[in-house]
Amino acid sequence: MKEQLKSTLERLLAQTELSVSDQQRDQLVTLVTLLDKWNKAFNLTSVRDPQAMVGRHIVDSLVVSPYLKGTHFIDVGTGPGLPGLPLAIVNPDKQFVLLDSLGKRIRFIRMVIHQLGLTNVIAVESRVEAYQPEQKFDGVLSRAFASLDDMVSWCAHLLGPNGQFLALKGQYPEQELQSLPAHLALDQVYPLTVPEQDGDRHLVVIKLASQ
Repeated sequence: MKEQLKSTLERLLAQTELSVSDQQRDQLVTLVTLLDKWNKAFNLTSVRDPQAMVGRHIVDSLVVSPYLKGTHFIDVGTGPGLPGLPLAIVNPDKQFVLLDSLGKRIRFIRMVIHQLGLTNVIAVESRVEAYQPEQKFDGVLSRAFASLDDMVSWCAHLLGPNGQFLALKGQYPEQELQSLPAHLALDQVYPLTVPEQDGDRHLVVIKLASQ
């Protein structure tokens, strides 16, 4: 199965401008096999087909990589480690905290960290409101976590002085952007292209209005 998954991954990556080493490709394929194996017992994702996971989970996460500014990131409501694990694999020079309130997801992520030998990822089991990090973050990431309004209010205490909220969205969130609180400003909305995937993808970048 690994060879089939690797050829799918390579086909999709060839349609992007992402630079992913051979070792990183192997790690990403191993991540899919582990997700497939654990999913049968723990119901970590509604995507059942490991071939579909490559596009819908792995490459869908990786297309955010060029927009990461800084070195210290948190992925809130990470689920089974998306987009945090794929991003950590291809950005070994950046540090990632993966936060989720569900123990089975965090146990899965810790197992993946161990199996892949990742040294730039920490998994934290906590509700986002209760998590008080010693160091604030350059970027607060979320993928299908909450509305923009909820994200920026629940995660306000996590953002460093020059930090950004990075929300992975489907369709352009016109209405959500209209209700941003006054202390925040829309920096940019980037349309994302995920090869061979239907539906719109957007990355919404929000910063403090004072920046």
